[in-house]
Amino acid sequence: MNVLVFDIETIPDIDGCRRIYDLHGLSDDDVARAVFQMRRQQAGTEFLRHHLHRIVAISAVLSTREHFKVWSLGDIDANEQDLLQRFFSGIERYTPRLVSWNGGGFDLPVIHYRSLLYPINAAHYWETGQNDTSFRYNNYLSRFHERHTDLMDVLAAHQPRASAPLDEIAGLCGFPGKMGMSGSKVWDAYQQGQIKEIRDYCAQHLPRVSQF
Repeated sequence: MNVLVFDIETIPDIDGCRRIYDLHGLSDDDVARAVFQMRRQQAGTEFLRHHLHRIVAISAVLSTREHFKVWSLGDIDANEQDLLQRFFSGIERYTPRLVSWNGGGFDLPVIHYRSLLYPINAAHYWETGQNDTSFRYNNYLSRFHERHTDLMDVLAAHQPRASAPLDEIAGLCGFPGKMGMSGSKVWDAYQQGQIKEIRDYCAQHLPRVSQF
């Protein structure tokens, strides 16, 4: 069986936030500050809703009979459309079991929303049995099917109140925790042009997920 463990890193979708909240004329930093403040007032957290994220890195572990590979998709200058198309093209090529930590709760919904913005070819991913009957009872979209395994959800017995962060579970099991960065620091790192560091941080998550 081919297996693709994946993770994404995101920043605020500044252009989208400008359009949605009529923040034209503000700098990127001021737009981010404004939407973070709105989110704090709404929900007591700065973590934005899924559709307001923009993907800046997708990292993966691919395990097949022929090889085992850990890498970040695209090159350091790849735009969001290229990252998304590479992700879906890998699914088209290998038909892997997707494995994630909170991928069902965050990564995949963000990927879905962002894919609306581009002419992305993702027919294999969205297949539910109309063209390929093998996907009828096991596809990437249905919650309890196995083509996508969200380890956080499985270990929590599909109970949101029982879910736990990967960093803490990794530490509990004796694996390294977060090293050098956290998701909350990605926006600051992006503003400083630290794309390589973001990609490296994203890829660091994956060996830990692969251990479970």
